Amino acid sequence: MTKIGVIFAFIIIISIYGSANYYIARRIFKWLKLIFPYMNPKLYVGIYIFIAFSMILGFLPLPSVIENVISWIAAYWMGVFAYLLLFIFMANLILLIGRLMKIIPHPMPRSIHFYAGLGVLLLSTSFVGYGIYNANQIKHVSYDVQMKGNHLSEDIKMILISDLHLGAVNSEKRIESIVEEINNLEPDIVTIAGDLFNDDYKAIRNPEKAIDLLKNIKTKYGVYASLGNHDGGGTFDEMVRFLEKSNITLLNDEHVIIDDKFILIGRLDPSPIGGFGGLQRKDITDILTSIDDINLPIIVMDHTPSKLELYDENIDLILSGHTHRGQIFPGNLITNAIFEVDYGHYQKDANSPQVIVTSGVGTWGMPMRVGSNNEIVSIHIHN
Repeated sequence: MTKIGVIFAFIIIISIYGSANYYIARRIFKWLKLIFPYMNPKLYVGIYIFIAFSMILGFLPLPSVIENVISWIAAYWMGVFAYLLLFIFMANLILLIGRLMKIIPHPMPRSIHFYAGLGVLLLSTSFVGYGIYNANQIKHVSYDVQMKGNHLSEDIKMILISDLHLGAVNSEKRIESIVEEINNLEPDIVTIAGDLFNDDYKAIRNPEKAIDLLKNIKTKYGVYASLGNHDGGGTFDEMVRFLEKSNITLLNDEHVIIDDKFILIGRLDPSPIGGFGGLQRKDITDILTSIDDINLPIIVMDHTPSKLELYDENIDLILSGHTHRGQIFPGNLITNAIFEVDYGHYQKDANSPQVIVTSGVGTWGMPMRVGSNNEIVSIHIHN
């Protein structure tokens, strides 16, 4: 995209976002005036503009302390904004239908305005509050996967996680509990299907502590990872060194044979933000031709569960993340419409590979989960 195209796209996005915030701010102000008739409109507008545009302020070169505060405000505002917009729109639609059906008199009584605003604020607060609470919980999900043929010499207990988004708000607080819960499951192998980072390695507040915690993962065959769309950019080299220090083996369109039992492939994500330091995603057929013993079961880590039709009967199992299952409702309706499978265990037909998509063990952007969970996935693999 040209610079003019980028500028034009930016203007459109800002215009839409600004219009949506005007829509929200105007209605909240009217509702608050019913309770606080002497409220200072200039103060209200100033505070609202600062909060609403904190996401843009975060891109400015600011002192680290101020940048951290603004990033925190912006992250929570994303969720608050989403639910205010949703519930205000719903309230206005209900009021409009009521007026058209002459259930609600015109002009509308002050009391109806008050209760409509109260309902919006209570619903938004409830959804945001639950989302914050639920984002601090970790659920366990289990799948039973039967491999084709009888090529697997013994059962495998695999753990799948994805989307840690290290550097995002509250991301580092979860590492210790994630490692502890993984170790309690006593896995043979741990796979991390992308988005370990959140675009910028420097956003991790205490990388050495994070490394020490991740090194404590105990497995029989080790910890392996593939790259997601947020694992690239200007600090890509630092990300790679972080994984090496954490004893996590990164597979960049490469394969490894695990104890002569199965083959594990890690794919480069097709849409990296900022690139993978010049690395380019290969065709899956090129990767398969480099494998000597194709008769072993093949498991692929591919962060984004798109273009699944590129994988044929040679592949037994695909492990993905990326979708977060929408993270907050109604985002799951969007991911369900975009992806062939946005969550769970799926197989198109008997000749197609099985697919497991996890909602991830962390959050991107808003530190909230509504209608989805942070999860650790256990997979029992057998013949």
